[in-house]
Amino acid sequence: MELPDDVPFVGATNWSGGRSATRHLIQLGHRRIAMISGPDDVLCCRARLDGYRSAMESAGLPVRADLVVRTDLTPEDGHAAALDLLNRPEPPTAIFTGNDLQALGVYQAARALGLRIPTDLSVVGFDDLPLAALVDPPLTTVHQPIAEMAVAATELAIALGRGERTSQAGLELATTLSVRQSTAPPPD
Repeated sequence: MELPDDVPFVGATNWSGGRSATRHLIQLGHRRIAMISGPDDVLCCRARLDGYRSAMESAGLPVRADLVVRTDLTPEDGHAAALDLLNRPEPPTAIFTGNDLQALGVYQAARALGLRIPTDLSVVGFDDLPLAALVDPPLTTVHQPIAEMAVAATELAIALGRGERTSQAGLELATTLSVRQSTAPPPD
C-alpha cells in the first residue's frame, strides 16, 4: 500500500538496502541468488525486491522468476520458501530475504537439508534485529537505523502536533550492510 504524497513518514532506504545486499553476494561470486520477499502490497518489500533486481541487472545477471518468492515475513514462511528453492534441480547458492525473520526460516531449512551456512549457502537478511548477531553463524543483514528513525518520527509527530509545517513529507534514513559470517563465496 502506497502512502499519499502529503502523508508524513519516516522510513529507511529499502531500495538501496536491497541493492547493497545483492551486490555483496554478487561480489562474493554468487550468480544464482534467490530473493524471498514479503508481500507485494507492502511498499518496503517491493522496494527491497526492486533493489535486488537493480543489482542483478547491473551485474548482467538474469532476474529469474523461479528464484523470486513472495511470502509473509515470518520464519515459517521463510522456511517453506527456502525448502522449495533448495530442493530444485538448480538450487540457489545464496538467498537474500525480505527480513531477518525469514532468514531464520532459511537457516532452519538449510539445516534440515544438511546444508552448512555459509559453506553451502550464503544468507542475507534485512532489519538487523538484535538476534541477527546471536544466531549461528551470525547473520549478514541490512541494518535499519531503528533508533534514529524513532527519534525522527517522534520529532515529526511533535512538530505536527504543534501545527508546525515540516520541510518535507517523507524522511528516509540510510541503511548499511552489516557483514557477518553468513556469507562466503559460492561452493565450487
